[in-house]
Amino acid sequence: MTNTKTDWYIIVNPRAGSGKTMSRWIPAERKLLELGIEFTTAMTDHKRHATMLAHEAAAAGYRKFLSVGGDGSLHETLIGIARYCDESGVPSEDFTLGVMPIGSGNDWIKSLGVPNDLYAVANLIARGSFGKMDLVRVAGGGEKTSYMANVGGTGFDSHVCSRVNFQKESGRRGKLIYLNALLHTVRNLGAISLKVIADGKEVFEGPCYSVALGNGPFSGSGMRQVPGASIDDGILDYMIVPKLPVRLIVSQIPRLFNGTVDKSPHVISGKCRELLIAPMDEASEDIFELDGEIEGRLPLSIQMDGRQINVIKGSAGTEP
Repeated sequence: MTNTKTDWYIIVNPRAGSGKTMSRWIPAERKLLELGIEFTTAMTDHKRHATMLAHEAAAAGYRKFLSVGGDGSLHETLIGIARYCDESGVPSEDFTLGVMPIGSGNDWIKSLGVPNDLYAVANLIARGSFGKMDLVRVAGGGEKTSYMANVGGTGFDSHVCSRVNFQKESGRRGKLIYLNALLHTVRNLGAISLKVIADGKEVFEGPCYSVALGNGPFSGSGMRQVPGASIDDGILDYMIVPKLPVRLIVSQIPRLFNGTVDKSPHVISGKCRELLIAPMDEASEDIFELDGEIEGRLPLSIQMDGRQINVIKGSAGTEP
């Protein structure tokens, strides 16, 4: 039987934040020690390494995890924990997850009121400021199972993420890379033909440009594709952009930033617990993204199965 550990398991991505992780992490590490927070640290050295480290640590008895990096690092850590829960039967509610934000987007923390400040996160841990987050289970083509913490999608959504990731790997940073990637994608990407089924009811069939799905409302360094999403309500929000004239789509872009895109007469929005996105032809078997990371190709099945995980939250709470 695994002995449960009480200290935090901290996974550090040294490549996050334009390679400035260590210069920011070391002072934060000292702050954790000053506050009397016990922890063990592991460093990632390749993509998807955080998933493996989190899975191994969970199997070793760790139940409190802190990801030092961006939304991608959080995503990988969550997958490792959730897959361990699937395999072992240990409830996800036994685990706590948080982020010390060192990245370009840091959208997940906005949904939880967590400041973009490493010292502030350390103080939240010391105060026991925690909340809940729904687990979003995702099965892509080939039945590969993954998980989403925040926002995902296909079409424009996934190709914007792909272009942003390419720009990051080329050394570009800043909030404008998300807007530039969006404008480039709108001008250059064609429509795909999809069928979308929410809770067993068909809500869309035909050519479209994008389907976004959200556990939380923020993505793309502050954009709100699913502004009504709540991270702990047990419901998935979705937003579909049918095929429209490009000029009309461009005219709606401000709504992505002011939180009113779900009020646009040109999109289809809704809420559900299960969502199926199926391509209607081979050419529409597009890539999809979860938390900004390309995870596979359509079809895509999303399920809110009622499970939750404890998360660091920006308001005082009770330690789980």
